[in-house]
Amino acid sequence: MEKSHEPAADGSPESASLSARDVAILDFERQWRNHAGAKEQAIRAEFGLSAARYYQLLGALIDSPLALARDPMLVKRLHRMREARAQARARRAALPTD
Repeated sequence: MEKSHEPAADGSPESASLSARDVAILDFERQWRNHAGAKEQAIRAEFGLSAARYYQLLGALIDSPLALARDPMLVKRLHRMREARAQARARRAALPTD
């Protein structure tokens, strides 16, 4: 069973933590540049997930204050990358189609 990103009802900091999978995902993203090969294949091998599901989990994870507390530089870099992709999509959508 995965741990929740939400703090416990008693508010104790020990009760709120990232799941082992969340930590592994952050570690994978931090070290990805050191690995050779296709990232999608590595995701499947490491986590047993499709790339689409992995990126859904990653997107939710980087919005977590717990992830930000664990690795602020990585989470902020991933936020910047996500924002850049969203802006690029918006620019493409705004182009006139003739």
